[in-house]
Amino acid sequence: MKMLVVYEKMGPHRFIGHLDLQRAMQRALRRAGLPVRYSQGFNPHLLLSFAAPLSVGVQGAREVMELPLAREMEEQAFLDRLNAALPEGLKALAARALEEETPPAMARLQAARYTLKPEEGLEALGQALPGFLAQASIPFEKRGKAGVRQADLRPLIHDLQLHGGALHALLALSEQGSARPDQLLASLCEYAGIPRPRCLITRTALLDKRLLPLEQP
Repeated sequence: MKMLVVYEKMGPHRFIGHLDLQRAMQRALRRAGLPVRYSQGFNPHLLLSFAAPLSVGVQGAREVMELPLAREMEEQAFLDRLNAALPEGLKALAARALEEETPPAMARLQAARYTLKPEEGLEALGQALPGFLAQASIPFEKRGKAGVRQADLRPLIHDLQLHGGALHALLALSEQGSARPDQLLASLCEYAGIPRPRCLITRTALLDKRLLPLEQP
């Protein structure tokens, strides 16, 4: 069997890089004495995968990781033991047992929800929003291992609304294409003709092709 774990990475911990987060989770899993599994070979390592690493500075309200187990274990017992071993500021929110053959979370991932709370400029962004979304294309420069290339942000924005003092975005996040919330904000600010403000970004859900959270059956 394998276990899917939903956890949060909020507040100051949003500045922890992905590799440091991975090490913290591995240490906690070992410290908790959970029946984890290791890779084969001369340098075995704990098997653990994350649905989608967070950019440094972005909060995660319901992040997802998976790990195969050496034996079956009850979900609540797993959750309790992991939380007892996690450092302060990291918290596991839910655990769900999965069959070994269940496709990995990374492969099932299709989209993510975000809230963006800019420190200023919200009124101007709200006024610009209808025209911004009415554009046939929103070109931007995408940086990758192969260098810089032109890409279109518009088909990657599934939904974008402003209410409750924040922008709420549903963005593509898959192997076929993905949009970053900071790029969305930069493009919207450019369209609105205002400087990009400081902004607290929180990823609130990771979704499958049904646009349901990955942890749901």
